Amino acid sequence: MLRQLFVFLSERRALQEMVTRNGLVRRAALRFVAGETLEEACAVAAGLNRRGIQVTLDLLGERVKNPEQTRAAAEQYRTILAEISRQRLDADIAIKLTQLGLDLSEDLVWENLTAICGESRTRANFVWIDMEASRYVEPTLALYRRLREEGYGPDDVGVAIQAYLYRSARDVEDLIALRARVRLVKGAYAEPATVAYPRKADVDRAYVRLAERLLQDGYRPAIATHDDRILAHTKAFARRQGIPADRFEFQMLYGVRRDLQIQLVEEGYRLRVYVPFGTQWYPYFMRRLGERPANVGFLLRSLMREGFHRTPA
Repeated sequence: MLRQLFVFLSERRALQEMVTRNGLVRRAALRFVAGETLEEACAVAAGLNRRGIQVTLDLLGERVKNPEQTRAAAEQYRTILAEISRQRLDADIAIKLTQLGLDLSEDLVWENLTAICGESRTRANFVWIDMEASRYVEPTLALYRRLREEGYGPDDVGVAIQAYLYRSARDVEDLIALRARVRLVKGAYAEPATVAYPRKADVDRAYVRLAERLLQDGYRPAIATHDDRILAHTKAFARRQGIPADRFEFQMLYGVRRDLQIQLVEEGYRLRVYVPFGTQWYPYFMRRLGERPANVGFLLRSLMREGFHRTPA
């Protein structure tokens, strides 16, 4: 219920305009978003690198309707890749295909996608393709397969799979056969029970099953979760199966479960933190609030604390 509410709010443009003008909310969003500029995001990435944490930079933005805006986003990603190289950051990038024109035309999204992937391969970097709402899964996977057919390998580009979708078990098997690099997430969009597990317990069980398959037969999978029990299960399963720690990595979101991030690094696991930034932070921020009640509590406490300490006019 909470997630569905916040996903609904994330799609309300009028509310977005009002919320993003609120200075208190903007400051609270910095818990989950590394600022609005590339300079701010790179500073966060450098700080994480110093702590032994790898980074994925994500320029926020989705469901873009203007072709020129999609090309501008692709050019911004090429700039991000250049800056990662210039600063020698241990970082790759994540992209959303609706930011690159998936809602507009296949030719447009392909033009932008290959511009980014070509730049990334030139710089020996890596591109993660994020997965969006269920209606985008099939075209997203089709574009990923097309990239592979055009010569991009598993060390050039990977794709996210959402455990809460019924179809994901089949998709994971197909991607294992393709020797694809997969980032396994639970899923953050409001989906009907006809396509996704409605109960958290069922989502968790599906996630564990898919994680085990990827650990056994996948290629350098990314296990993206903040769930203590799933983390413990993953580590125990890898030990029992004799899977070395360098054959997979854990991934977490910027600002979420920092205690676990430090713990994983201290235990010797590879950890990558997903670091979003940009002016289009509102939909992402709303989905983060909807995922965990603790995040809503954090926002309310921040607003109350800053409101109480504000100097009267």
